[in-house]
Amino acid sequence: MPVSADALVACLLEIERHVGRGGWDQSARLFALVPTGELLAAEPSLAGQLRLDPAQPDALSSIEQDDGELRTATGEDLLSGLATITWGPGVHGCAIVVERSFLSGDDAALPDDPAEAARLVAEHPARQDLRVIVGVTRDGARHGLGRHRASGELFSDPELVPALAAVLARTLE
Repeated sequence: MPVSADALVACLLEIERHVGRGGWDQSARLFALVPTGELLAAEPSLAGQLRLDPAQPDALSSIEQDDGELRTATGEDLLSGLATITWGPGVHGCAIVVERSFLSGDDAALPDDPAEAARLVAEHPARQDLRVIVGVTRDGARHGLGRHRASGELFSDPELVPALAAVLARTLE
């Protein structure tokens, strides 16, 4: 069954609320996305925790992976680590939550050394922190949410972080 864009966004919003309860400065977190109806059929004991809305038969539920943290065995970067992940056929989509700090254009003159650049950004008084939740489905739906740490503003865009969405989509192939 194809997943609607609304179902994906609703699932990402639930992930954002879940992760947000833990505050900031968290490691990357990875989630499998499965149809709620299929999850309830396989695990009827979850009926009290999950709600199956007949008006949304394509609703998705998220299942956090690896004790809530995305770890890469050899310390490679996040995108390289994601490139090693594959999902079974019962997983209809996946989502990742990452936090990043950045500087605006005028402050973005950083050294080429990644460790030095990360240190300078982390210590910079104009640094902005952002939590990004990106999700994709097997049928091609993509969406991203972002929360700005200072303002608390939540924003949404199907193409929020296209490179991250592309890597996530490859995990479903």
